[in-house]
Amino acid sequence: MTLPERFEAEQLEELDKATLVAILLKLQEQIEAQAKLIQELRDQIAKNSRNSGKPPSSDGLKKPRTRSLRKKGERQNGGQKGHQGHTLKMVAEPDHVYRYEVQTCPHCAAGLEAVEATGCEKRQVFDVPEVSIEITEYQAEIKRCPECGLEAKGVFLNNVSQAVQYGPRLKAQASYLNNYQFIPLARTCDLLEDFYGHRPSEAFVLEANSCLVERTEPSLKAIKEQLIASGIAHFDESGLRVAEKLHWLHVASTRKLTYYDFHQKRGKEGMQAIGILPEFSGTAVHDHWKSYFTFESCKHALCNAHHLRELHFVIDQYQQSWAQEMIQLLLEIKTEVEEITANQGNCLLEERLSFFEQRYDQLIAQGLKANPPDETPGPTKRGRKKQSPPKNLLDRLKNYKPQVLAFMYDFSVPFDNNLVERDVRMVKVKQKVSGSFRTTTGAEVFCAIRSYISTVRKHGDNVIQAIHDAFAGQPFIPLALSKQPE
Repeated sequence: MTLPERFEAEQLEELDKATLVAILLKLQEQIEAQAKLIQELRDQIAKNSRNSGKPPSSDGLKKPRTRSLRKKGERQNGGQKGHQGHTLKMVAEPDHVYRYEVQTCPHCAAGLEAVEATGCEKRQVFDVPEVSIEITEYQAEIKRCPECGLEAKGVFLNNVSQAVQYGPRLKAQASYLNNYQFIPLARTCDLLEDFYGHRPSEAFVLEANSCLVERTEPSLKAIKEQLIASGIAHFDESGLRVAEKLHWLHVASTRKLTYYDFHQKRGKEGMQAIGILPEFSGTAVHDHWKSYFTFESCKHALCNAHHLRELHFVIDQYQQSWAQEMIQLLLEIKTEVEEITANQGNCLLEERLSFFEQRYDQLIAQGLKANPPDETPGPTKRGRKKQSPPKNLLDRLKNYKPQVLAFMYDFSVPFDNNLVERDVRMVKVKQKVSGSFRTTTGAEVFCAIRSYISTVRKHGDNVIQAIHDAFAGQPFIPLALSKQPE
């Protein structure tokens, strides 16, 4: 039945009961469809980085209200217990000592030159000396052999290849500034000129980066091999603009290792090309992107930080109590696991496991009751019928229960995937600074150098020194897990 845009009162009075019922049913159908559309639009507007998987960059200038897993007042401000501080402390043997002598008494003006000092108050100032370029000349002797009459010349070191060139330490600083501190090429050259009075070209920085990638190949190979062999690894992916096209950054990491690469595809094809997940047999921690589950040689654990954000969204937009109780349950399990771990334990008692599982199942059932399947016929389209956000979340929590609660069954599995998300964030910062990578070569170079730098940083080593060592032919190689010191 096609309804006119507007009924007049006289028209309705002339209609019979059956027609009026049909009109009411049609109007009810339209109202329900409009209400569903309004809810979908409200959901779109309400989503942000705090209650969904959207990146923080999508929040714009109006930042959403921050939600923390930590309860207010649980920790005091400042460094926590066990945190290693970096307070300046006096040294026993300073580089320079300046002594201020007392010539006269400030009280009676008596001369004190001949009086021996009874003590000394010390103050130390930590500063850097004035820096400048140091130029070293290498001379290769040339001699004429008295026997054969031919010339013989001394051999320069391998790293002394040009008549005039910059050395490995300046190369290391240029690569450090450009790739670790995300300073653009021109500003890197500005900074080096201001520090040392010599302005290298942008081509120098690019050449230093390319050379660093070549010298760190053994390290990158070791990082990749150790990630494949690790028991638990974190995985994530994020959009990356390369050569004016959307590519996907793929990241794999542990507490000691980071590996970056990119591909034109986000899903299985890209993950296979990176070459870690196809050979990985440990536990892969990730979000609920379905492509990860196509790799069946490994176990899977889902990020509960994602679940907490989505549960908050259900609370804000749909006011459903099961979501708040699910948040409390997940955090309660997390707290209990942390307490047992702190006391050198490694598992929950069977009765606690059973209690948490039953409570989890009860909340899922409660949620499904509040979000029954939509029985109204939808448009004749291929694929799965569209569902509400609460129903989608409930289906995932139900179907992937072992992966959601993996941290409860195995204490070595983390509660969330925040570790790799912190690694991803650094590349997003780089993209914000530069806008995009103009060439695929530039993106490849950055991913390789950043993999090396991030791994060095996770081991607590000095990044500039590690870059310099790579230029010297001795790149940092992470020890295999079995060889790590206790």
